[in-house]
Amino acid sequence: MQRTRAGVAATDALESSPGGVENMALLETLKSCGPIAAHDYPFPGTPSYRKEWPHALLPRSDGPRSARTAPRRCRRIDLAGANRPARGFGFISQGFLLSSSNDYLAHSSDGSFEFTEIGLNFTLPATDRLTLGLQIFSHDLGPIGDYRATLDWFAVDYHWRDWLGLRAGRVKLPFGLYNDSSDIDSARTSILLPQSIYPAQNRDFLLAQTGFELYGYRGLGAGGGVDYRLYGGTIFLDTRPQPGSPITVVDLNVPFVAGGRFLWMPPIDGLRLGGSVQFLRLETNLLLTAMPNPVAVNIPAMLWVASVEYAVRDLVFAAEYSRWRVRTESSEPSIFPQGLTFSERGYALASYRLNPWLQAGAYYSVLFPNVQRRGGREGREFDAALTLRFDVNRYWLVKVEGHYLHGTAGLSSSLNGNRPLSALEPDWALFAVKTTAFF
Repeated sequence: MQRTRAGVAATDALESSPGGVENMALLETLKSCGPIAAHDYPFPGTPSYRKEWPHALLPRSDGPRSARTAPRRCRRIDLAGANRPARGFGFISQGFLLSSSNDYLAHSSDGSFEFTEIGLNFTLPATDRLTLGLQIFSHDLGPIGDYRATLDWFAVDYHWRDWLGLRAGRVKLPFGLYNDSSDIDSARTSILLPQSIYPAQNRDFLLAQTGFELYGYRGLGAGGGVDYRLYGGTIFLDTRPQPGSPITVVDLNVPFVAGGRFLWMPPIDGLRLGGSVQFLRLETNLLLTAMPNPVAVNIPAMLWVASVEYAVRDLVFAAEYSRWRVRTESSEPSIFPQGLTFSERGYALASYRLNPWLQAGAYYSVLFPNVQRRGGREGREFDAALTLRFDVNRYWLVKVEGHYLHGTAGLSSSLNGNRPLSALEPDWALFAVKTTAFF
């Protein structure tokens, strides 16, 4: 089921609000609405960013730092009549998921190979300051993706100065430390990022927006430096029918999304401190089978996350804490109750490179969809994960990962036979294997 970060916040709020059981059909309908997505491309982190942008589509330095590997060179593509060569880069990933009980992301309780990613991107440095780029992406993750090739992102990037640049197009939204590197498997140790803040169901879009972004890096002398990104636009959503659902989504719109991220690199080598904030509004009209007129449901939301990362030699520590404020407004409160919900999310992680071909990592993640309802298995999810990563060579890696989870807040009811989350197993385990090749 495809969900934007707005959709995740909205459905969490509805599920944990009064009348949550009655809202299950609405939840599953909203979860099935996938966006026409944008995706990742790099952002400035150093004063030399403008010259390095064409290479930055490679596994790069904005992921957890212990996961960095030697750069893989882009393929040079000479275009007829072009003064500058285009560059291309691709990757293919195949994974396997197996859970002890409860289906997660796919039908994992029986073991699932529905965990595939294929990407191909190109960049063209048109001038010293103007760069064009796009990515074609196809994947399959349980009920989402189905190997459909999409234009994942595209952008026109004008870098005027190191402290000011402008992007326009389908722009991936910065949120937290690792949202904008989540599609680069070599940029991290783990297979799955902490799901409380980076849910894998969002892979298709990760709340990408169509609009513009201002970005830059400013040195502060003895104070280090600041990297910033400010954006505004909208999100285009593709509503698809959900077989068997009593609810039809007549329309689904995001009038606006706006926000930004600031990362401060103090004069302590390896330390990053940051904050991200996002404002958006989702508007939809829903038609029930037994109702002649649709019900209008509006969901304004505000999301923020505080971040810290410290890398020393081959060891990395990171932690993030986030709160999402979601208000539900309904033209028929008796059918879809109104309310205000605050969710709480966070994690702490550590990773270490033991030698050039082996890395180990671990994290502990917590999720409370409604801080007023922390009790019950459906009101929380605790996730302890361990990962081993093997870099076979510069172009091929293999990862093995195990999770022990308590709670069902991050699960999908429809993926588990439409059973309520309160009826699923509270204690369960997940095993994952993934291999990725680059070219």
